[in-house]
Amino acid sequence: MSTTRLEDATLRNSPRESPPGFGGLARWVAMLISGLLLALTIGIGTAPAAHAATIGPGFGSVDDVGILGSYIGPDGTQVYCMDLGAPGPWGNTTGPVTVSDLESQSGSRLTETDLAKLNYVMAKWGQSGDPHVTAAIQLFVWSVADPVHYNQHGMSGDDHYITRAPAANRPQILANLAQMRAEANANHAVNPQVALSITMTDQYAGTLTVSASPASLSGTVTLTNAVFADGQSSRTLGPGSFPITGTPADGVPAYRIEAAASVPSSGLGARVNLYDTPGSQRLLGGASPMGLDAHAQSPVIELDFQPTITTQVSSRFVAEGDTFRDQVTVGVSKGTWIHLDGKRIAVVTTGTLYGPFDEQPTEADTAPTGAPIAGVVELELTGTGSYAAPETITATESGFYTWVWQIDKRAQGDVAKYLTDSFTDRFGQVAETSIVPFQPIAVSKANQRLVVPGDAVTDTITVSSSNGVWLKIDGEYVPVVFEGTAYQVPGTLPPMQAPAIDPAAVPVGTVTVTATGPGTYTSPEVVLPNAGFVTWVWQMRLASQPDGVRDYIASDWADEYGIPVESTSVRHPVEITSQLREYNVHDGGRAFDTIVTSGFPANHPDFTGDGYWGPDAKEVTHTVYGPFATDTVLTDDLDLTDQPELTSIITPARNGVYQIGYTDEDRITPTKPGYYVIVSTFEGDDRVQPFQSSPADVRERFYVPETPAAELPVTVITQAAPAALVGEPFQDTALVQGTVPEGASLVFRAYGPQPEGETPVCDVEPFFTSQQIPVPQTGVYYSGNTAAQSAGNVYWVETLYDVDGEVLSEGKCGAPGEATVVTNGEELKVTTKAVPNVVLGNPAHDIAIVTGPIPEGTSLVFEAYQQDGDEPVCDAENRVFDTLENPIAVTRPGEYRSAEVVFEKIGTYYWIETLLNAEGESIHRGICGAPGETTTVSEVQITPNYPDTEAPPSELAQTGANGWLIGLGAYGALALLASGGTLLFGRRLAKRREAAGFVREEDGEDEIVTLEELLDQ
Repeated sequence: MSTTRLEDATLRNSPRESPPGFGGLARWVAMLISGLLLALTIGIGTAPAAHAATIGPGFGSVDDVGILGSYIGPDGTQVYCMDLGAPGPWGNTTGPVTVSDLESQSGSRLTETDLAKLNYVMAKWGQSGDPHVTAAIQLFVWSVADPVHYNQHGMSGDDHYITRAPAANRPQILANLAQMRAEANANHAVNPQVALSITMTDQYAGTLTVSASPASLSGTVTLTNAVFADGQSSRTLGPGSFPITGTPADGVPAYRIEAAASVPSSGLGARVNLYDTPGSQRLLGGASPMGLDAHAQSPVIELDFQPTITTQVSSRFVAEGDTFRDQVTVGVSKGTWIHLDGKRIAVVTTGTLYGPFDEQPTEADTAPTGAPIAGVVELELTGTGSYAAPETITATESGFYTWVWQIDKRAQGDVAKYLTDSFTDRFGQVAETSIVPFQPIAVSKANQRLVVPGDAVTDTITVSSSNGVWLKIDGEYVPVVFEGTAYQVPGTLPPMQAPAIDPAAVPVGTVTVTATGPGTYTSPEVVLPNAGFVTWVWQMRLASQPDGVRDYIASDWADEYGIPVESTSVRHPVEITSQLREYNVHDGGRAFDTIVTSGFPANHPDFTGDGYWGPDAKEVTHTVYGPFATDTVLTDDLDLTDQPELTSIITPARNGVYQIGYTDEDRITPTKPGYYVIVSTFEGDDRVQPFQSSPADVRERFYVPETPAAELPVTVITQAAPAALVGEPFQDTALVQGTVPEGASLVFRAYGPQPEGETPVCDVEPFFTSQQIPVPQTGVYYSGNTAAQSAGNVYWVETLYDVDGEVLSEGKCGAPGEATVVTNGEELKVTTKAVPNVVLGNPAHDIAIVTGPIPEGTSLVFEAYQQDGDEPVCDAENRVFDTLENPIAVTRPGEYRSAEVVFEKIGTYYWIETLLNAEGESIHRGICGAPGETTTVSEVQITPNYPDTEAPPSELAQTGANGWLIGLGAYGALALLASGGTLLFGRRLAKRREAAGFVREEDGEDEIVTLEELLDQ
């Protein structure tokens, strides 16, 4: 419209009081009210009431150059003049009506682009209260909606109509106009559109693509079953591609992802709001916003999931015989566990236990080819969580065992399609490995079978694992400490093999061997000081093992006691000494020797062998060599292989005193004058060392001169039966020697029975007297049998009479060897075996053999007494040793040995053994000086103090006889009696003829051999 027309219309329709420029308070209030009314009208869905438009923000005035700005439409919105040549809209203005087809004032039709640009600018900036903005919008609207009239002034409409604004405001208005044109050209939309699309790269990862026209569009996009990268399911987006992640419900086998967009489209589209005032110019405003919506969904996405397994063995160490236990933890590395029909699908997993290995296997993706398999188990999985593996595999041998768990997709049947792939965990994981400890053992063998006291011995052990492999740590065998103890076996026999160590065995030495793996090892040396058997016992104790390895070892171990190949015999050193009764023996006469053997075990030679240890050698050979022209050839190194021999006599290889030369079987009758020597030889066996006496021993020599023998005095030596039962027959035996006068006779008398321990009494009426036995010559004579009807000691006295009834010889009441112990049968008995002879400085001991019923709590003590005279004395003043402080418990019949004692002086020592009951009271006590209870301590070698002359001493009488038994030499016999000695047969026949002592049960068959037995040898 022209300026004039505009001004006229303004003048006609505008209140006069309205100030020019639209800046007054009243106008702003009017605009606010109009806007509220328009909003209310639109909100309630009714058309606004028609009324005239009013002037809005802008420049110019109706009275001046004209208005450059906005109007306030009837709905309260700011609108803009479309027709430059039409009258002002001061009548009843109606609208708005949204139109998409519009003609300009000149009659040309506005294009969709024109409408879209108008809509864009007015919708975006049309409601501004800034006159610089509304002025620029009015210029834009005229230039597009009425370009003919806008540019008809010979210049651009911009230059013409900008003059309606003050000069100072024009640059800002024109800058705004340029911005509006640029943005309208770039962002107008004839047909605005929004589109969504979803593409998936896998079951969960995808991309949402938003496309929009124009590109400036943005709106809220909401996802269903998915989230954006920020984890939210809704956000404001413009065109572009956006990563999304599917979030299906747990357990569903399939799902879709959906996207919905809502885009407000204010100012978009080829449409504007038209306000009409009949007969006046039209007004334009931005069209109401369009509601643009878009929707997209993915195809149905079939789901699968990937279960995973981690395990932890329940126990790092598993004992042999126990079952392996594994805790299986199931997780999911992809997806969630699929549900069908409301239940989780079942997946079967297989656990393979590989082993045994000797060390921790190296972790790897798969088990080595050929790896041993201990067992396989199956486990059904129905979801994530912890499971206990079936305990069906038993630990049968040592080693490292490692689990490998696998899910084989191909083996899952109908549910296989829901598994992404198979699964296998790694081999050799420490957390999945259990260890079955190994059991170290040793097999040993003594390296020395036969030794002598003082020798050092070693043992060889071959070590291994009894239940499988010997384990390793970091490539090295687990070190194991074995402890070996050499035990002195009690008694003198080889040990009996047994699981437990004999409580009476005494440790000799303990050594250790550290085994650094299976193999053979030699122990350190152990010195064996005492004769007897020594056996090794090896053990392996967990407490003795180094820190850090005990858990790898199963348990303590020990081998058995007394294994033959683990034993060594420390052979007893035997000593054989002798003393010829006479030094001078006439040609054709007889020599008599007293042989003392000591050092043999008490039960030698009764041991018959056990398959490993050989039997005892039974005999000691006493060979008489001679004659020699001179005794100077009798030296220690004399070679006896080609020397002349007179005879050889055999005695048992047993401790004792043996008289040889007294019978036809052992007679020593030299046939030629000269020097003779007796050499005793023992070949040795597995328990006793070999021995040979020296030819240089002067005590073993005798000399045969060429002078006749002197007549010998008559003597009698007796030996009674040592023991008998009540009512059982027994008798006495006498050996008569010397020159027996014609008409001699012998009578035996028996006294008693008397209580044990009382002084023997023989001055009463004997209960037995033998017949008068004629003694025509030397020989052995018997009393004949008698029997006692009660228990006690029976004492024998023998009397030799001449033809006139005069006493030639009479025994002493209670003399050693002349007592018979009569018992009621099975009762508690004690016999003793003291070491008979020792060299000064060597140990001695006593042995008590206990038989019969033993009361509970019985104990045993030993005492030793040094003797200074001929009579036995056992008082506190001469006691030199006792075990009173350390009694030995006696729990069963058997041998009990005292502690060793080293006597400090040469001489004779008597032992006494005492049995005590539980209250410490004596229930048996030995007798001082009893046979078998004497130890003689001597120098290493005793040499008689003979005159330094080649001729034999004059006090040693020559003897000779033609009978089967010769008498003792007169002087020799007297000397023997004066010294307290007595001839012994078998092992012993009373050491002292004159000693006041008693014969007890100790002097039974094991100790004393009768004359009959001697003659039968």
